[in-house]
Amino acid sequence: MEKYILMGYFIKIFFNCLAPFLFAFMIISCRDQDIPALENEVEIMTDIKLIFTPTLGGDVVTARAQDIDGPGVQNIEVLDEIYLSLNTNYILTFEIYNNLKNPGENIGIEIREEEDEHQMFFLFTEGAFLDPEGNGNIDNFSDSINYIDYDRYNNPVGLETYWITGNQIQNGLFKVILMHQPDVKTSTSGIFDGDFDFNLEFVLNIS
Repeated sequence: MEKYILMGYFIKIFFNCLAPFLFAFMIISCRDQDIPALENEVEIMTDIKLIFTPTLGGDVVTARAQDIDGPGVQNIEVLDEIYLSLNTNYILTFEIYNNLKNPGENIGIEIREEEDEHQMFFLFTEGAFLDPEGNGNIDNFSDSINYIDYDRYNNPVGLETYWITGNQIQNGLFKVILMHQPDVKTSTSGIFDGDFDFNLEFVLNIS
């Protein structure tokens, strides 16, 4: 009888000592399950550069936009006009950085890793380009853009595109929109699907 009483006594002491640790473990486990993962977080982009590279040699043309405080009160500002040459083939690429971090973070790499969630859309002055024709796919999705890069579902991305300049243009329009489209990007999605990562309007000159 004394043996069972003694055993019960030791069991009671063991559980009294162990209970706080078990309780703390249960709280931590519940917290880990209750906190959702941060998915589809919109990237911060402070510095954006458009880079027009002639395919047959010549001067590279760049145009910049900057948002010095990122998600702060100041809006993104276009810093340069675009000056292209007549009858020239260009590859357009982008440099996109978050320079609020030190060192700056290359957001272009993140976009490339999440290609099935992003797409560039373009609007430009009618006749500015021989190819693509029209005025872009922002207001009319059926107008083609020469996308070079595609995601795993064979939908366009737009970090690389191909252009051939057409008519001489002064004070024309070149607008580029990057859409963030997690779970909604398809072969027919547009600027009303998802959220804006950036919306930039440049003055376009071709001579």
